[in-house]
Amino acid sequence: MINSSQSFYDNLTAKIFSLKKEDVSFEKIAFEVFQLQYNHNKIYKDFVDALRVKVEDVVSLSKIPFLPIEFFKTQKIVTEFAKPNKPIIFTSSGTTLTGTSYHYVNDITLYEKSFTQCFNLFFGKPSDYCVLALLPSYLERTGSSLVYMAQKLIDDSHHPKSGFYLDNYDDLIKTIEQLKQQKQKTLLLGVSYALLDLADKNIILTDDFIVMETGGMKGRRKEMLKEELHTVLKEKLNIETITSEYGMTELLSQAYSLQNGLFQNPPWMRILTRDTNDPFSFTSPNKTGGINIIDLANINSCSFIVTQDLGKIHPNNTFELMGRFDNSDIRGCNLLIN
Repeated sequence: MINSSQSFYDNLTAKIFSLKKEDVSFEKIAFEVFQLQYNHNKIYKDFVDALRVKVEDVVSLSKIPFLPIEFFKTQKIVTEFAKPNKPIIFTSSGTTLTGTSYHYVNDITLYEKSFTQCFNLFFGKPSDYCVLALLPSYLERTGSSLVYMAQKLIDDSHHPKSGFYLDNYDDLIKTIEQLKQQKQKTLLLGVSYALLDLADKNIILTDDFIVMETGGMKGRRKEMLKEELHTVLKEKLNIETITSEYGMTELLSQAYSLQNGLFQNPPWMRILTRDTNDPFSFTSPNKTGGINIIDLANINSCSFIVTQDLGKIHPNNTFELMGRFDNSDIRGCNLLIN
């Protein structure tokens, strides 16, 4: 790699993580990332060309082609430009029906910077917390980006009680009681079914605890609407709010809902909603549509992703999740993949 290319890459990533909330520079940087990925990501270039989109015609965020997330199950989505290190490969849990996604991360420092800077933005420094990770189904397999993030937060907390818990609830409850007595700020990060299992143990939390659910019953419990899940957890754990994390294997950034089910993005991530019947048209605020995500941190893969999630954007740029497309409704993605 020539030095000028490395310099360009370093400058662009520095600009991405220097963005502030509602920064007018977001669109300009997004165009730079789009052009970089068009020129150095073969799969994305072939996709854009197949749509007969000309780079010079991309003059707004809505004109940028968004890659269907299903491509990560069949293609190696990599922007071959900078940091050509041996990649870390993150994988989704996958099922027989949906298959497994593979995310090749050439520069793991971007992921670490993204989730650390985002955590600092919404929650403060990890060193202020004891971090308890209740992620049994994720620990039972390899390649989880969520486990990678949790491990880094555990390490950065520097708290002797921070750590993972598989299904050893007795030890976890003992630790929680000790932390309650110490009035220690604590992050309890857990998959949905495991948090429900803990809540059934009649454990009562205090205001020093943040409970963050990452979704997922993983076939261990009956599926529940998020609102119902939060209501049950709040009642059983005797706390006022449940925090949610919205992320996925194919991205390097997360959004968080601190209360009321409304999610906020870090400044380098943006949500758009597309028409459910026309994947190339975008909806106005307060109207439910399919979620498209711009994740500028995902510069070494693809930053423009079509998801199968349904959502609604509010005028203050928060958004809420409304569910998922069922397979029969993914008309646009099916058309694009064939």
